[in-house]
Amino acid sequence: MANFTDPRADEDQYEDAFEDIPMASQMDLKSALDDCNVALGLFLNNKFSEALDLLRPWSKDSMYHALGYSTMHAMQAAMTFEQHDILAAISTLKEALQTCQKFRKKNSVVESFSLLILKRGTDQLTEEEMHAEMCYAECLLQKAALTLVQDENMINFIKGGIKIRTSYNIYRECQQIVQMTQDRVKTDVYCQFEGGVKLGIGAFNLMLSLLPLRILRLLEFIGFSGNRDLGLTMLREGAAAHSLRAILSVLTLLMYQTYITVVLGGGEGNLQEAESLLEPYLKKYPNGSIIIFYGARISILKGNFEMAQVKFEECIAAQEEWRQIHHLCYWELMWSNSFQQQWLEAYRYADLLCKESRWSQAIYTFQKAAILSMLPEKDVKQTSENVEELFRRVESLKQRFAGKSIPTEKFAVRKARRYTSPTPVKLVLPPLEMMYIWNGFAILGKRADLTENMLVTIEKAETELQNNPKPAEYQVDDESLVQLLKGLCLKYLGRYLQAELCLNQVIQNEKRIRYDHYLVPYAHYEMGMLHKGQGEWEKAKRSIETAKNNYKDYSMESRLHFRIHAALNSLNTSGQDHP
Repeated sequence: MANFTDPRADEDQYEDAFEDIPMASQMDLKSALDDCNVALGLFLNNKFSEALDLLRPWSKDSMYHALGYSTMHAMQAAMTFEQHDILAAISTLKEALQTCQKFRKKNSVVESFSLLILKRGTDQLTEEEMHAEMCYAECLLQKAALTLVQDENMINFIKGGIKIRTSYNIYRECQQIVQMTQDRVKTDVYCQFEGGVKLGIGAFNLMLSLLPLRILRLLEFIGFSGNRDLGLTMLREGAAAHSLRAILSVLTLLMYQTYITVVLGGGEGNLQEAESLLEPYLKKYPNGSIIIFYGARISILKGNFEMAQVKFEECIAAQEEWRQIHHLCYWELMWSNSFQQQWLEAYRYADLLCKESRWSQAIYTFQKAAILSMLPEKDVKQTSENVEELFRRVESLKQRFAGKSIPTEKFAVRKARRYTSPTPVKLVLPPLEMMYIWNGFAILGKRADLTENMLVTIEKAETELQNNPKPAEYQVDDESLVQLLKGLCLKYLGRYLQAELCLNQVIQNEKRIRYDHYLVPYAHYEMGMLHKGQGEWEKAKRSIETAKNNYKDYSMESRLHFRIHAALNSLNTSGQDHP
């Protein structure tokens, strides 16, 4: 194993300067943890500045103050995506790593942390040194993530990857410590360390388990592991513990159950678990914007869009300091109104995102144009917007992260190019197509009334295409898109035979589709999910395997492979339960 505690291997040559600086004597580990607990309470009550003010004075002398202070800056940077915020957070994390380094066990260059454990036993590590490893790993992981998005050059990408692996290895060594000290009297300080291990090992395993098998096998070859069940178990144990990191385990599980399983899976998140995890925090922090936000998101996933909208408005009204949380609400409100085909309201939130958020101007602008395209001309005129001009602007707003374009932005840019022609050809149902890309039909399908309304809109577009006197070069592509969307609505309405006919029509158009080649593998996948929903496991596997193995180099390919991976895992489990 690499000597990942050798400071020269991990960070940017700053630790040596700190070797001889005496550690703070006034702030012991227990007091630091107590302070951070108070700061966490302030943070969850929307008192973000007060939380930072509490942590700042000791952030260069206490590892936990340094971790808490830098983590809040990293969260803010992740939400704003402003370059100056990212650079400021990276700088703060560098300082936090310097602080943590002062408390770590001093080993020789040739003696790794793991060898220290094996040769001398954990008795040689003080509680302070154990916690220093944990805090260092957490700071290093956050810095690695920000490094990946801060600059698109390949060197930063490689450096970020190395830091992630180093962080992962430290977590594994910390897990060994926990396993070797099960007979130790578990003080509160020790339980805090154990909570950190459960969070780190749990999050790593859960997130890596989402990766398609071919990528996961490569990562396992270089020392990573991605065990979904282990990840969920560790996070659930961490969430149930009375530790500083319990809320972080809760938020990780909430992110998984309410977002990741929807966007990268089949939309089968465990909402009952999400509600039970959130319930004690809703009681403790009834006005906490982050807590209210997840409550609203759960309402969205249950199909209660009206209740969700009220909760998102509450979330917005709860605080003004971190407007980035408002932007998350605007995004959800845009979709909630889109599900209900309240296009003017949906436009209002897309417009707010365009004006206030830096996350993805290309996607926001595409969404705004797409939503406006669903409105009557008189309503569009009232907004003073030019739909064609908005679509033409999308390409100039595309960003690059870690040297690559964002797949969803690439997709939006490619679709918007229709409007760069001297004779533009209108997109067909563009907000519904993007809704599908985000797996929104899995949410819409919870409401039969709204699904019926959406089906009427889709069938109207179908009729217009059939009656088009001058079919454009995109005709078959547009007809195939409409059949895919129609098939999804019919599936969620329980009209399976009709849904299958629609999806088969897309598949049969394979050789005639000129641009939107992604429609065919996605149709095979949806056919598989249709069979899965009816308990036809073998048919489901065949269709999904066809989507996986027979197609490549199409739009949103990675996203489909994530969904395929989740579907096959689910089918394997279901197949064991239903021989």
